[in-house]
Amino acid sequence: MINSSTATPDVTIIVSPRERFSCTHEALESIYEHTDYPFQLIYIDGGSPNHIKNYLAAQAQQKQFQLIRTDHYLSPNHARNLGLRQVNSKYVVFIDNDVVVTSGWLKPLVDCAESTGATIVSPLICQGLPLHTEVHCAGGESGIKLETKGETTRRRIIEKIYKQGRQVADVRPQLQRQQTGLAEFHCMMVRTEIFQQIGLLDEGLLNTKEHVDLCITVAETGGTIYLEPESLMTYVTGKPLEASDIHYYMLRWSDAWEIASLKRLQEKWDLTEDEYFQNKFKRLGWRRDMAIINPLVRKLPIGKLGSKVVKKGLHVIDKAANRYITNRYAALQNSGMN
Repeated sequence: MINSSTATPDVTIIVSPRERFSCTHEALESIYEHTDYPFQLIYIDGGSPNHIKNYLAAQAQQKQFQLIRTDHYLSPNHARNLGLRQVNSKYVVFIDNDVVVTSGWLKPLVDCAESTGATIVSPLICQGLPLHTEVHCAGGESGIKLETKGETTRRRIIEKIYKQGRQVADVRPQLQRQQTGLAEFHCMMVRTEIFQQIGLLDEGLLNTKEHVDLCITVAETGGTIYLEPESLMTYVTGKPLEASDIHYYMLRWSDAWEIASLKRLQEKWDLTEDEYFQNKFKRLGWRRDMAIINPLVRKLPIGKLGSKVVKKGLHVIDKAANRYITNRYAALQNSGMN
C-alpha cells in the first residue's frame, strides 16, 4: 500500500470510475510510472468487466495497493466516499480512472498546499489526444450569485472554467500558481481535515456538478482553492467506447441520474430554476448521443437523409434502454445491494 517509502505517506490517491473502464491500464500505469513522491493508493473498482477486474486484482497484489471492489456500478461520489472512509493521511487526491499523469505531477500539488495552506489544489488538466496538449481546466469560478430586481431575488449558480480548448503551449507560459475558484474531480488534491467539517461528499449528486458543490462548500467554510500549473495531466477523451463500457456509460450519464443531480443541486443551494437549469434539462442525453449514437450512425452506409431517420429511431431506443437500465439499477438498490 505504501509506495517508495518506509514511512506512512502524507498523500492517499483514490482512483475511481468516471464513465468507462477501457482506460484503466494506461491510467493506473501512468501513476506508478510518473509519481516520485511517496503515496498510498486506494482503487475503487465499481463493477468493471472481468478482464479489468482480474487485471486490478493482479496489480493490487503486485503493487500492494488497497482494492475495494463492488460487483455493481457506482456513482462517482459514492465511489470516492468508499475510498475517503479509509483515508488517514494529511492529503487525499481524487483522480478518475481515465486520467493519464505526467512525470512529477504529485509533488507540486503538495508543495502548493504546504506553502499556501490551500484546502484544494488543482493541477492543469488537459483533454483528449494527443496527450497533454489541449487545456480542459485551468481553474475557474464557482459560487452563488444573488440578483435582486424589485421584490424578487434570484439565487443563481456560478460555474466557469478557464482556458478550456486552448493549447497548453500557448497558455502555460502565462499560468502560475494562483488562487482560483474551481477545481474538477478529474483530479484534485484536498486537505483531508476539511471533511471533518463538511462531512463526506454529497451522494445525492449522482453524476454531475459534484465538483461545483464541493468548491462552493469549501469556500463557505473559508477554505481556499489553488491552481498549480506545474502539475499536468490529461483526461482522456476521443477514444471510442469499448463494448464493455457501454452499460456503465449509459447508467453514468442517464437522464434519471442527471435530473436527480440537478434537482439536488437546486434544492441544496436554494437556486432559481433559471436558463442554466433549463438548458441542462433540454440537453439530457447529449453525452450518450455523442459517444454512442453518433459513432454508430457514422459507420452506416447511408446518406444524410437516412442518417436523420436512423438517428431518430436510435434516440427512441436509447431513451427506452436508458429507462430500463436506471429502473433496474434502482430496483437492485432497493432490494439491498450494498
